Amino acid sequence: MAKKRSKKSSGLNLSAPKQITWVISVIVGVLGLLSEFAGLSIGVESAVLLAIGFVVLAVATAANGL
Repeated sequence: MAKKRSKKSSGLNLSAPKQITWVISVIVGVLGLLSEFAGLSIGVESAVLLAIGFVVLAVATAANGL
């Protein structure tokens, strides 16, 4: 019998982030929301905090071990 060739995925190999990375990104996102809607002033724009939280989560999903 002929061997079956395994197909290599040419796209991203996504994996779930570690729990601590997920918690950190959620905390940063919540701080961004509180900064925008509750008037919490922490010295950083709310949109920047939301973007940082999203980027951390996206990078952790795309990279293995984060």
